[in-house]
Amino acid sequence: MHGITIRETTTGARTILASSLGYIGLIATATAAAGAPTDALDEAFPLNIPVLISDVDAAAGNAGTGGTLKAALEAIGDQTSPIVIVVRVAEGDDQAETDANVIGGTDGNLYTGIQALLAAESKVGIRPRILGAPGLDSQAVTAELVVAAKKLRARVYAQAQGDDVADAILYRDNFGDRELTLIWPDTSDVTPGDAVARALGLRAKITEEQGWHKTISNVTIGGVTGLTRDVHFDLQDESNDAGLLNAAQIVTLIRNDGFRFWGNRTCAGDDQPEFSFESAVLTSFALQDMILSALAPFLDQPMTVGLIKDVLETINAQLRQLVVDGRLIGALAYYDPSKNSSAALASGRPTISLKYTAVAPLENPIVELINTAEYYDGFAEQLA
Repeated sequence: MHGITIRETTTGARTILASSLGYIGLIATATAAAGAPTDALDEAFPLNIPVLISDVDAAAGNAGTGGTLKAALEAIGDQTSPIVIVVRVAEGDDQAETDANVIGGTDGNLYTGIQALLAAESKVGIRPRILGAPGLDSQAVTAELVVAAKKLRARVYAQAQGDDVADAILYRDNFGDRELTLIWPDTSDVTPGDAVARALGLRAKITEEQGWHKTISNVTIGGVTGLTRDVHFDLQDESNDAGLLNAAQIVTLIRNDGFRFWGNRTCAGDDQPEFSFESAVLTSFALQDMILSALAPFLDQPMTVGLIKDVLETINAQLRQLVVDGRLIGALAYYDPSKNSSAALASGRPTISLKYTAVAPLENPIVELINTAEYYDGFAEQLA
């Protein structure tokens, strides 16, 4: 060619697409009214098939009259109108059969029950990040939800089983997972799991309106008129029901200018104290999502000094914005020479380090009340 050839290049920092941690994955049962045809219900919510819902109020109208689905969608809708992925399962003849249907399984091709949530992204293009099975969350079901949550980088909200505070605390000892939040008591004697459904909706609302760095604690819950058990609560004294439950890492409910969830803690074990707060877990998930999005455009590109600089600047630009937005206290992505041998680099395996400080909730401010006579100093002069 005799002339000028222009080629476009794509170097420099990239824009990172934010993923949402506010998508709900809901496992539920649904049946039509006695004697009514099931065609419409089966079409709207076929068994074990993830269904994407963008209008929870409209979806509730198609959810039949029996089972847990209709009530759960209505409770979620009382908080907000989020994206919900519904997996409808069949009711069993007994608890064991229902648990088996909810837990589900796979033959390598078809996923059922909770396992269907793992295939939701390939089915509907959305990954559920807030998981629950309101009214169906037995110990076995909750344990399986946690297993799915670990694979999806998601949070699970479930009922702490028990008739009183002591029972709930004893039940809590069955779990040690940062992905799980247990809730006690419930908010309806008529609709088991109502509190969990409202927690799912509230978590989605807070994530979208305030951010993943805010826990569900101390936020008014829509649609609640009472609790299934009395909960003694006092802001200045932890020797009460709410204090005992929170100390056991169980989120409870209180009535204080409206009904509210009360508690910031996950079921993280003693080996993960840094993930005791719900917001700390969500911060980790959000950063993992950000890193995946940041690195994807650079994969398989020639690994030069310029490329690594672009990777670092892409990540750090987003981290700086998160600090400005108040979602992180501080963060930095950097290249540590001690972790990058020549052999590792030659094999295309550079290590990028990222350190960060999550925003902790103001859980227990300490106020010193000092009785002093010093403000009488100069009293006489003021009378002159």
